[in-house]
Amino acid sequence: MADITLPDTADLRSFFIGGFECAAHRRADGVRLDLIASTRHDAFAAADYARLLRHGVRVARDGVRWHLVERAPGFYDWSSLLPMARSAREAGVQVIWDLCHYGFPDKLNIWSPQFPERFARFARAAAEVMRAESDEVPYYCPINEMSYWAWAGGDMRLFNPMARGRGAELKRQLVRAAIAAIDAVRSVDPRARFIVAEPAIHVAPSGWSDEAVADAEEYRLSQFEAHDMLTGRREPELGGSPDKLDIVGVNFYPDNQWTLGGGTIPLGHHDYRPFRHILRETAERYGRPVIVSEAGAESTARAIWLHYVADEVAAARDAGAAVEGVCLYPILDYPGWDNGRLCEVGLFGPANDDGDRTTYQPLADELRRHLPRFNSGALPDGVVALKRGGR
Repeated sequence: MADITLPDTADLRSFFIGGFECAAHRRADGVRLDLIASTRHDAFAAADYARLLRHGVRVARDGVRWHLVERAPGFYDWSSLLPMARSAREAGVQVIWDLCHYGFPDKLNIWSPQFPERFARFARAAAEVMRAESDEVPYYCPINEMSYWAWAGGDMRLFNPMARGRGAELKRQLVRAAIAAIDAVRSVDPRARFIVAEPAIHVAPSGWSDEAVADAEEYRLSQFEAHDMLTGRREPELGGSPDKLDIVGVNFYPDNQWTLGGGTIPLGHHDYRPFRHILRETAERYGRPVIVSEAGAESTARAIWLHYVADEVAAARDAGAAVEGVCLYPILDYPGWDNGRLCEVGLFGPANDDGDRTTYQPLADELRRHLPRFNSGALPDGVVALKRGGR
């Protein structure tokens, strides 16, 4: 394959991104989740994309459900993807497609050498389909949150592959698969762009002994392991190289900072690290465009969290960090992974049988306040400015 020259910018159609929850893993009890189906986004994708546009959002994160597509080894059924892809194209929404969001086909051994090979063949087939559907430059997230998956699935037995003590091994396997998938997609379409979405964290020491400080710093720096493996800085035998890291995605939630061995550090606490510093460190470490690939909170904290994240992103940009997007994630309320309770996290609520969804107005208002800030002072076409007083 010819040398890849990465573009200097992410080149997204809008600064704000709407992220559709697309987790598709098996829980520890064996139940398969499919959040695209349970939120009815697959049934009402066209209406959902249209809603994004009305709120000034022209980019989405969405999912290709590997377990539905690859019905048998090497046999692909694209009926779960094509209606969504065509709806996005007709709406003019640019989509970042997650190729693997924690889920993979049954009977595929994730620990085997066949796992990266099967994933690469699937990624290549997906790229062929997308190339046939559109001449636009495609965007992919090969594997979502490899670090979190390694912890949850490789150490804590929270979901597949339900292991303990194998987190580091699982992370390496996921990185191998991501590298193979990037190469496979580029063999079909060298223009393809890739986002690697990993949790952005901060870990404070439990005390001020040299050992406690060193342990916390080691854990904090682990947030960069997957990125470093992809670039070949770490464990180059996995096949990483600098061109594998295109757009750096960081996922940031209210519980992403904690004391090692202790609880969550709340916003405003003296140990809380400003998000702007995390963004600057990430941008300077890799010299690549950065996006906040997931940001969200629950219930009445939704608008507050967007306000905080947007302010911190603006400060990081003012300091020279190339932060080029913020993804509201999830954009839809969804049934919780473990118990099916309604998680009120989205800009939009559950769909009724006509595909209509309610809008959570405080978050919509907060989003609208920030649109001119990140769009050269102008609101996108079709978006109405807030009236004085915020309503």
